Amino acid sequence: MPEVIRVLLAKPTHDGHDRGVRYIARKFRDAGFEVIFTTFLVADEVVRMALEEDVDVIGISSSSHGHMPVFEDLFAGLRAHGLDDMLVIGGGVISAKDQSVLQEWGVSAIFGPGSGADDAVGHVRENVRRKS
Repeated sequence: MPEVIRVLLAKPTHDGHDRGVRYIARKFRDAGFEVIFTTFLVADEVVRMALEEDVDVIGISSSSHGHMPVFEDLFAGLRAHGLDDMLVIGGGVISAKDQSVLQEWGVSAIFGPGSGADDAVGHVRENVRRKS
């Protein structure tokens, strides 16, 4: 039986706009992923939770700006813990300019309003790195 993909979906800071990320959490579960969902954490706490939960993917949702420092701190924390190869995806309302920068930093894909859940599921399946 194939290993289950473990996904940590986080809604960091005090961004309460969570309808989209809750929807994708349900769609990921329907696709057979194990989903851990959390809100109101800072990037260091997201990294710690990713380590504790041994996840394959981190998804950060942002709908009220403030996401650039979150992603910057997230990638610094991942590097500090040797998790440079962690698949990181983003979602929410993120400007095209910010999306370009985030992808340069290592965000694999960003799923904003109008994105299809099947696209996100497919992207994760195609890009997740299995632990050896």
